[in-house]
Amino acid sequence: MARVLVIDDDPMMSRVLIKTVARIDHQADSALTLKKGLARVATGNYDVVILDVGMPDGNGLNALQKIRNIVNPPEVIIITGMGDPEGAELAIKNGAWDYLQKPLSVNNIKLTLKRVLQYRNNLNKNGKGPTLFNREGMVGGSTVMKSCYEHLALAAGGEANVLITGETGTGKELSARAIHKNSQRDARNFVVVDCAALPSSLIESTLFGHCKGAFTGADKAQSGLIAMADGGTLFLDEIGELPLDLQSTFLRVLQEKKFRPVGGNHEVTSDFRLVAATNRDLEQMVEQRRFRSDLLFRLKTVTLELPPLRKRKNDISDLVLHFIKTISTQYAQPVKGFAPDFIEVLAAYDWPGNVRELRHTIESAINHAKHEPILFPKHLPNHIRIKNAWNGVQKKTQIIPAQKPADTISNDPVPETASLPPFREFRESILMDAEKNYLHRLMTATEGRITNACQISNLGRTRLYTLLKKHGIAKNAYKDATRAMPVH
Repeated sequence: MARVLVIDDDPMMSRVLIKTVARIDHQADSALTLKKGLARVATGNYDVVILDVGMPDGNGLNALQKIRNIVNPPEVIIITGMGDPEGAELAIKNGAWDYLQKPLSVNNIKLTLKRVLQYRNNLNKNGKGPTLFNREGMVGGSTVMKSCYEHLALAAGGEANVLITGETGTGKELSARAIHKNSQRDARNFVVVDCAALPSSLIESTLFGHCKGAFTGADKAQSGLIAMADGGTLFLDEIGELPLDLQSTFLRVLQEKKFRPVGGNHEVTSDFRLVAATNRDLEQMVEQRRFRSDLLFRLKTVTLELPPLRKRKNDISDLVLHFIKTISTQYAQPVKGFAPDFIEVLAAYDWPGNVRELRHTIESAINHAKHEPILFPKHLPNHIRIKNAWNGVQKKTQIIPAQKPADTISNDPVPETASLPPFREFRESILMDAEKNYLHRLMTATEGRITNACQISNLGRTRLYTLLKKHGIAKNAYKDATRAMPVH
């Protein structure tokens, strides 16, 4: 018998879901707040969590990472009354089993629960425990990185083609090496091909090799990189830079695992496993006819997206410590310490160059510090310190300048931007006004009847009461309001 936890602030919805779970012969508990729900999840006694997004004390999507981060985490089914594509994408990327929009169909919930419990049961039958995975120098214990390690481990256990995507400096080659080292091919070659650096005149010779006399300067036969990867892994870095005319040739090589060296009459076989990487949008390149769609389909049998550093800032401290140790060993000098504000400044930066940029930054700081044992913000490059100082100035700046007294107001034209708040503050104020206006209209239309208001708004009773209190709206003030309005 499986155990299911329902985290929803609507008591009626919770009761329906508990009964639905009971009908398929499993046990369910409920929690009406996110705090109580997370406390129950932390016990590790649940197989599945049905989690509402709009909770009175927080956002369910934000709690998803915490749930998935516990030891032996449950599967999570997200439910929401206000579904949106961005929310669905965020849920799936953070490990949710499914993303369902209210009103929920009982049959749909039953089917989803049966599938997820069947999946859990299969894992238990197969005796699958935590996957042992050699990270090969990959650092970070954030939720998003743990999810990456899981996907990398799964990819390493198979033979399918893998496409690794991500911004420059996110660690695509490191991830490819980790896949190779954790695979059954780890005893053979890991061959790296930088497609952006291949010379156009020698690209085919570099990949496929050539026979003696195939072209001017070919004094002897030479094997290509694809042949070197026989039995091992071929890593095509920046595959989006592969010339279009060569993509067709490589597609056949990928399908047949055979190719003909330049100037040769016989085909050569190479049993390689392909891992490719790119920071380009290959889907967009296909639409622009700059990349073959059939090759893309072959490449992305398994797709792994590496997160940028700005989305895993909890890992910065671990990365800094790792780089300090690595660089200090390389320079044969004592390992330096670092002040707390050193990490704070690094965490406030957006890192367009990601982990690679962070490594170069730490190397620069160590060089700047020379024989000093502790790294401080002053040792960081100026552009990072300037960005940090600018952020501090912005936080202290008033959103809207105080208006001058009437007798001192100048007739000089004032730029319209002088009274503009930051976009986030402006948007939140507009949303607050719209939210309050909606609640006024809702309570007027329902004459203050909470049950009717919940049905129309698709809000739980607890959530509705919370919003009314937040905006200072008394539900009793709307009773018989429509009858009291004058008729014209």
